[in-house]
Amino acid sequence: MTGSGLRSALVLLLALGCAAPRQHDLVIRGGQIYDGLGGVPFHGDLAIDGDRISGVGDLGSATGRRELDATGLAVAPGFVNMLSWATTSLIEDGRGMSDLLQGVTLEVFGEGWSMGPLNEEMKQRVIDRQADIRFPVEWTTLGGYLDHLVARGVSPNIASFVGATTVRIHEVGYEDRAATAEELQRMRELVDRAMIEGALGVGSSLIYAPASFADTEELIALAEVAAAHGGMYISHLRSEDDELFEALDELLTIARRAGLPAEIYHLKASRPENWGKLEEAIARIEAARAEGLEITADIYTYPASSTGLDAVMPLWVQEGGHDAWVERLRDPGIRARVAAEMTLLPPGKTLLVSFRSDELKPLTGSTLAEVAAARGVSRETAAMDLVVEDDSRIGVVYFSMSEENVRRKVALPWVSICSDAGALAAEGVFLESNTHPRAYGSFARLLGRYVRDEGLVSLAEAIRRLTSFPTANLKIRDRGRLAQGWFADVVVFDPDSIADRATFAAPHQYAEGVQHVFVNGEQVVRDGEHTGALPGRVVRGPGYRAAQ
Repeated sequence: MTGSGLRSALVLLLALGCAAPRQHDLVIRGGQIYDGLGGVPFHGDLAIDGDRISGVGDLGSATGRRELDATGLAVAPGFVNMLSWATTSLIEDGRGMSDLLQGVTLEVFGEGWSMGPLNEEMKQRVIDRQADIRFPVEWTTLGGYLDHLVARGVSPNIASFVGATTVRIHEVGYEDRAATAEELQRMRELVDRAMIEGALGVGSSLIYAPASFADTEELIALAEVAAAHGGMYISHLRSEDDELFEALDELLTIARRAGLPAEIYHLKASRPENWGKLEEAIARIEAARAEGLEITADIYTYPASSTGLDAVMPLWVQEGGHDAWVERLRDPGIRARVAAEMTLLPPGKTLLVSFRSDELKPLTGSTLAEVAAARGVSRETAAMDLVVEDDSRIGVVYFSMSEENVRRKVALPWVSICSDAGALAAEGVFLESNTHPRAYGSFARLLGRYVRDEGLVSLAEAIRRLTSFPTANLKIRDRGRLAQGWFADVVVFDPDSIADRATFAAPHQYAEGVQHVFVNGEQVVRDGEHTGALPGRVVRGPGYRAAQ
């Protein structure tokens, strides 16, 4: 080598040796990294630049403009709430506190009802039926609603199925009849448009009127459209108690014939006489999976459900919509028939949690049996009277499930987690009503009670079922894992202290143990407190096509 060549080589080596280490926007140092795939965690660092993860593991000499010490903490992808009713709570308060403080970074809407597509009559009905949270309806399509919410500002990301109930109301209304060929074609067109706007698939909720008026063929016809866009079918089954097997078989039929994945909303066997059916239901699902069908389920981690008093009244009395239902409940002859057909749980098993009218709000926290006794009437009469007086379905909690069954479901590898509730705050208008504690604790309860305390599954496996498993089912790209180039939705929490604190008597209590949360690279929770950041985005399904 010539002298000049040697000098050039030495200059190059010196330059390489003196090069400044890479500097990232943020480095999370020294945590236990759970990448979301369920494997063994490892001690390491995580780098974030902009809205993406730019490094995981040994970052060498790299530094961060900001650094966060995660010693002794778990670092995981943000969690997915597979069934969220934060559709209106995020309009009121975009922070989504009750979920965010459990590590949830993606809210998935659309259990039968979605916030679009709406016609003018439906938009007016949404306004007329509002209670504590009031807002104008400034959108028409599902995509328009999601964009509207993000424009207002939300901390978590949001996504939605298009509701089978919604498109049925749009074209058929509240009548108990089959859709005509022309109506069904228009419903299919509405689903097609929603899928192009980014819907994840079609969601149904078949125990409620008017969703219950749709037959299997109608649901297959809608699911076929979702399948053409790579979407899935997800359903609150037509029965979760006496006819659980028949309802499950319907979902499997829809999945087979429409040719798409299907998920069961909040899998359960309701009422003591049906608790033993869970094992057979699991066996049928696993047989279908072995056959090649992509069947999954989600659950909330409590042995009580929450819905309205409409769920225990016959469907025929609810035909025509809410106003028709309430009017029928004023008729003595109809009331006698309804009372005879109501399917109430035993006394003390129905807790009243939310009312529309100020006059009835003092009853919040009472049981239906207590109200009936105080009024000197039967529970059936009290239920009908309350619906008429409050002009609402009344929010209730039903203690209808088995804790043993909850534990069994937690251990299943094809089950993800949901809240089936809004993303609330323990302040302001949200305190006007009670709620099910699942709104504040479903995810923390999994990681605290069932993982740490009872050891039903490993922490790594639980995190997989909160992250990469649901995002893969939903065909969401670049979310649900801690991997280079993926979106920086990250939760940092203490596995030794994470726990739910909400109770049925006092539900407005935040979970504990989540220290830091990042959404699209922005910190939304710091040391357990909200930062004020609202970086949430719309997460769109596989059929999405940007407007030209």
